[in-house]
Amino acid sequence: MDGSTGGTRGRRRPVRCAVVPNDRNDTEPRQAAGLGQVQRRAVSELLRVSPIADDLAARFQRAGFSLALVGGSVRDALLGRLGNDLDFTTDARPEDVLRIVRPWADAVWEVGIAFGTVGCRKTAPAEAVDGGHKDYLLEITTYRSEHYDRASRKPEVAYGDSLEEDLLRRDFTVNAMAVALPQKEFIDPHHGLTDLAERVLRTPGTPEESFSDDPLRMLRAARVAAQLDFTVAEPVRAAMTDMAERIDIVSAERVRDELNKLVLADHPRKGLTLLVESGLAERVLPEVPALRLERDEHHRHKDVYEHSLTVLEQAIALEGPERDLVLRLAALLHDIGKPRTRRFEKDGRVSFHHHEVVGAKMVKQRMTKLKYPNEMIKDVARLVELHLRFHGYGTGEWTDSAVRRYVRDAGPLLDRLHKLTRSDCTTRNKRKALALSQAYDSLEKRIEQLKEQEELDAIRPDLNGNEIMEILGIGPGPEIGSAYRHLLELRLENGPMGRDGAITALKEWWAAQSPA
Repeated sequence: MDGSTGGTRGRRRPVRCAVVPNDRNDTEPRQAAGLGQVQRRAVSELLRVSPIADDLAARFQRAGFSLALVGGSVRDALLGRLGNDLDFTTDARPEDVLRIVRPWADAVWEVGIAFGTVGCRKTAPAEAVDGGHKDYLLEITTYRSEHYDRASRKPEVAYGDSLEEDLLRRDFTVNAMAVALPQKEFIDPHHGLTDLAERVLRTPGTPEESFSDDPLRMLRAARVAAQLDFTVAEPVRAAMTDMAERIDIVSAERVRDELNKLVLADHPRKGLTLLVESGLAERVLPEVPALRLERDEHHRHKDVYEHSLTVLEQAIALEGPERDLVLRLAALLHDIGKPRTRRFEKDGRVSFHHHEVVGAKMVKQRMTKLKYPNEMIKDVARLVELHLRFHGYGTGEWTDSAVRRYVRDAGPLLDRLHKLTRSDCTTRNKRKALALSQAYDSLEKRIEQLKEQEELDAIRPDLNGNEIMEILGIGPGPEIGSAYRHLLELRLENGPMGRDGAITALKEWWAAQSPA
């Protein structure tokens, strides 16, 4: 098979070489012939995890089984970014794996055992990690192959008998490399090291076979491209386009998890663009490609699709040290109500009246279908609903009452709303952009000033429900809720009233409700 297939290039023998000496007392690893800079990074990374990996491999070896570091762990070691999550593969069946790791690991779990995976946690000895204990999370999976029936949403798992067979079933060549343990023999039958150096995603076999076995791999291609800033080989892109409808058999939860990883990646635009261009987005997140509204010389308006991707990138720049899935989803989806609300006005303008309200409803519908947690659905939809609220602020003429309502409506999402609103400015007009930025600076300053004067973060009436009942001499009922809402409205409009002022206002309101 040649490079045009997108799979393994040529029927060459598997690449095998020792990357770390078997003598663990050596302080400097021998360089095998042709060992390049990428492999030298792997040596350093593998030496770091050797106390755990070697100990585990020795136990498997004594039990008569093989063990290899595999997949993303090898790829990340070669990239110099290996974390504490390690993936292993073995010829031992799950019950044998459990028998080996239970006396050794600090914790063991069997969540993935139906798919041949045993998970465990192991703390490295203090002397092995320079200054303290380090926890490693390990997944040990029996050699296997997965296949999807065309009508099934779950893969059928069959165990394999060789490492080469297991590597052939892997999604991409850069994930089809292994390091056999404890001898630390580098195994690369599909030339993943070359693809890693070229930063390209190809499949070990044909992409059609790979995606037929597990259609989720089409989404994974976009996700890995977004995470590592890789290019997807043209045959792989073509197969994604031709087979896009196969994603329909994958469960919503698996699709959601891949989308989350893509959106949280370093380069989400790259992955999202691939999903849209291949047609996969039409099937898993159709609201995004729908943003590509046509433009013509008579009805010119901003490219909403490109605008949304830019807003996402600008929100990422503002999010701080922690990646914020809620903010990123809100940035990507904030304008999805525009296609449904677009109107061509008589004066030639294009309007999108109330697209934020329509968009919030659409967000709830799509995220519910993708089985997102209810709280996250609520937060993303609320941000979409509020993302235009600032534009009513104008040049700074908001009253204190309006500022209080802005803060009250945003609630705990206020910081995210600040970031989303600032990100939503993508105009190339520097004067307009500066004016918007200064206006928002003014609003944030007003909010801080009011916070210093009153409890703005927890706006509530000056009387609670029990006090209202005691003052009015009535029991629980709808009148208490009405009285509470009236006092809250006064609090928003006028600021803190104090207990005496609130009692007076309550009695006046009650008298108006009950003249007798």
